[in-house]
Amino acid sequence: MSRSMKLLLINPKFPESFWSLKWAVDNFLPTKRTVNPPLGLATVAALCPHDWDVEIIDENVHTIPLRPDADIIGVCGMSVQYERQKELLSFFRRGGYYVVAGGSHASLCPEDYESCAHTVVSGEAEYIWPEFCRDFIAGTPKHFYRETGNVSLADSPVPRFDLLDLDKYKAVSVQFSRGCPYRCEFCDIIVMFGRKPRTKPLAQIESELDELRNHGVSSVFFVDDNLIGNKKCAKALLKMLAEYERKHRHGFVFGTEASINVASDEELLSLFRDANFKWLFIGIESPDAESLEETGKTQNLNRDMLASIRKIYSYGIDVLGGFIIGFDNDSADVFDKQNEFIEKSGILMSMIGLLTAIPKTPLYKRLKKEKRLIPSKAAADNSKLRTNFVPKRMTYRQMVDGYSSLHYRLFSDRSISTRVRNKVRHFTHPPLEIEFSLRQKLWLLQRFFVRGLLPGGFSRLFHFFRSCPWGKPKLIPVVISSWITGLSMRDYVNRHFVREFEGDGKRVRRQVARMKRVFGHRRHQGALGVTMREFAHKAAAVRISMNGRIQPVSLKSIGGHVEHLMQKTRSSVSIHIADFPKEQLELLTGLLKRLSKYGDRIHIHLDKPSRRIITVDSSVFNLGLRPE
Repeated sequence: MSRSMKLLLINPKFPESFWSLKWAVDNFLPTKRTVNPPLGLATVAALCPHDWDVEIIDENVHTIPLRPDADIIGVCGMSVQYERQKELLSFFRRGGYYVVAGGSHASLCPEDYESCAHTVVSGEAEYIWPEFCRDFIAGTPKHFYRETGNVSLADSPVPRFDLLDLDKYKAVSVQFSRGCPYRCEFCDIIVMFGRKPRTKPLAQIESELDELRNHGVSSVFFVDDNLIGNKKCAKALLKMLAEYERKHRHGFVFGTEASINVASDEELLSLFRDANFKWLFIGIESPDAESLEETGKTQNLNRDMLASIRKIYSYGIDVLGGFIIGFDNDSADVFDKQNEFIEKSGILMSMIGLLTAIPKTPLYKRLKKEKRLIPSKAAADNSKLRTNFVPKRMTYRQMVDGYSSLHYRLFSDRSISTRVRNKVRHFTHPPLEIEFSLRQKLWLLQRFFVRGLLPGGFSRLFHFFRSCPWGKPKLIPVVISSWITGLSMRDYVNRHFVREFEGDGKRVRRQVARMKRVFGHRRHQGALGVTMREFAHKAAAVRISMNGRIQPVSLKSIGGHVEHLMQKTRSSVSIHIADFPKEQLELLTGLLKRLSKYGDRIHIHLDKPSRRIITVDSSVFNLGLRPE
């Protein structure tokens, strides 16, 4: 009989990226907080002994408890979450908790956790997590658990969806298969899961959908890296999903990732449509055959990719596309080639990334051998203006500048309009409709007009109306949805790719000068201070220091100054609070509430005494947890 344990599982906050779709979520999904929940943690929770008390905290949705009641704290993380994951592990370890690291980055680079985790779980969890639980109960947990065999997905339990706040997510994740049959040089999927796709029994997928249906979920994302890696199994799944929909009349809407050869199989496309798949994410990478051949993307060769994308559209299924800049074959003309292809294809959610060498991949090994890796550069988020290797046929600066300029071209109103028209003209089948009440439709339409179209003035209104297929009114929802996607990605570019830094920097410098004049007054007695840092190709960062008791009028003044910075510039603000008096908590709470709408650009750092009395929602603000 196991001793009951209290386990806290944490999904660290993601840095904002294109995938966040923050503008769209904030403006059109007010009850949602982010896109997808942590499916891996829900699966780990289901693998625990039945008498364990398990809690899941997703920092993208809820704040991190700094003094939780737990025997074990497990923190997962993809590579893009690694810095926050490491910060959380170190913080809780210093606090006396037993901490465990897991997730995809721990599977690829377990050595990165040597100093911050008591135990590292590397690889698929179905067999090694229960082993850790047994060892922990016995008092003999090992430092390292690694899955070296083949995991049967028949042994993967139904995830503990009940531990997730499902109403806060745009879509809920489900997994049918692991593994991909292809050999893309840059991809870490085959490193972690192998090239032979493994699948769950259909009865289990049905059980998972039953659970989600009971929770009122209607939007589901199959997170498989290639759902059609095994076409025979994929077709069986799609037939089951179509039958499930008919049987329960529930109205699930699905999306997933697939390779572009889906367009060569009309039966498969028909099954996707019958099963209510609204969109497919497809790794296109490059329109250049030499670049595709170089990276081993053989499934994209010897086919007309534009015709393939249009074929998928003809079934009423939208295409989200992944693109990469920086292959050895890419020269300075790659930006024009990508721009032309993306516009002709009509893909609005064009996830363009700089090629990144992920540790343990064939690409990483090759570039390391060629001495082209840049150790100081991060290898996590490929949607930022940086990468970790030296390109071959252009300079590093040419690549980064061209990448930035490409986004400004693609997310102009003219380009969004052109792409929308190039997409909807191929929707010969009516697209899948999501059920909304008349009141919801009117609210969305009014919101789109006021928050999406009017801020762009007459020019945007013109481009929107020219993109509408007025002879096919059933396609208008596709047009509006596409514009929302395009404007959301444009918002990200405007805030994170600082094209006109000098103009933005001048505005920040003026505001900081005003703050220094106000905060430098003798009545503040050094309690308030402000400094500024400027960067190339990145918004300026402003630091505000608050030490000890502050004049009430000054606390209110901080709110006004920071709001002005947030509204008029793309800067980030770091607020450092030390020795804060308890009697001013109400004023500080009011300040944080005022600034919460800008929380993704505000970093808050508290000294240890202040942490005991100040509560900061880390799902809203970026809460620093490093040692003082």
